[in-house]
Amino acid sequence: MDVWRRLLLAVVCGVAVASIYAAQPVLEPMGRDLGVPAELSGWIVATGQFGYLAGLLLLVPLGDVVDRRRLIAVHLALTAVGLILTASASAAWTAFVGLAVAGVFAVVVQTTVAYAASVSPPAERGRNIGVVTSGVVVGILGARVVTGTLTEVWGWRSVYAVLAALSLGLAALVLAVLPSEVRPNRPRGYGRAVVSLAGLFGQRVFLTRGLIAFFLFASFGTLWSGLSLPLADTPWQLSESQIGLFGIAGLAGALGAARAGRWADAGRAAPVTALALTLLILSWAAIAQLPWSLWLLIVGIVVLDFAVQAVHVSNQHLLTAAHPERTSSVIGGYMVFYSLGSALGAAATTAIFTAYGWAGSSLLGAGFAACALAVWATDRRVRLKRTVVTTSATW
Repeated sequence: MDVWRRLLLAVVCGVAVASIYAAQPVLEPMGRDLGVPAELSGWIVATGQFGYLAGLLLLVPLGDVVDRRRLIAVHLALTAVGLILTASASAAWTAFVGLAVAGVFAVVVQTTVAYAASVSPPAERGRNIGVVTSGVVVGILGARVVTGTLTEVWGWRSVYAVLAALSLGLAALVLAVLPSEVRPNRPRGYGRAVVSLAGLFGQRVFLTRGLIAFFLFASFGTLWSGLSLPLADTPWQLSESQIGLFGIAGLAGALGAARAGRWADAGRAAPVTALALTLLILSWAAIAQLPWSLWLLIVGIVVLDFAVQAVHVSNQHLLTAAHPERTSSVIGGYMVFYSLGSALGAAATTAIFTAYGWAGSSLLGAGFAACALAVWATDRRVRLKRTVVTTSATW
């Protein structure tokens, strides 16, 4: 896969995921305009996540049945429909419907990653997944910068209008530029693909990496869905565009983990996961200093996003390598954990912040990170025990 096609796939991922997370830095003005109480504003982001969950279960298996190139284009177009509905909403329920629709079809991200994995030679799979997946992080964090500026100039609705236009443009570009896949071992039908997806949840490696992703993105969502609230409050009282600039720090950290795919190709996914999860826990010690220091907050954000991206790429590399014949299903199933974790973090952080302040939100994020590390450590002990038993039986 050449560099331009990798870049196109990364942009597709970035725009699609931005449709879910664009509300994070503008929760306050968006919630106020739509009449959503402050303590419930986290549901603006969580609604998109639950739509995303439905799409993972119902739509992603299609990628193992039909041409993923055409599927990517169709899903981008339908994502644009949800974004247009959100941008034109005059009541909260209309916006929530639009956000849910955009979330359902934003699973184009998983179809895109599966496409990249499918057309990549085994020796380059981790590298290509790393590059394409970086688009997801750019979309989540980079959108914060653009969203804040657009909101101050034209209002929060302009954000969704711009994303809709980008989605439609990318749909046309995908059909024009990307080749169709050659997949001789394609499953017989949609029903079989769904059954195959359900069967993954009984496998130890899949469950382990899925649970790590659940807690990983719960921690990630705790930060990014709640960060705008204390920054907009005293003592900082930052504007939407200023809050959005913190996405640059997260972007720097995430892109710093771009080599995670190559580390996975070299067989170092397990130690990278352990180190990154440890860094994730430590990052919250710096993030907790937000009421007193923005510089320590920035350091914490860089470390947190580096850790999240490194673990995320390692997870996907391991799972697609284990199931090369059904990459859409395995990535879709894995991202169910991602979606649930992100939704939990988004919904919980606003409620915790309202009750206990940023210290409570920081403890919540660190707790999620510790749970992810505990899952990794438990799995490692089980694997070591099985290795000892197998070796003893051989002797």
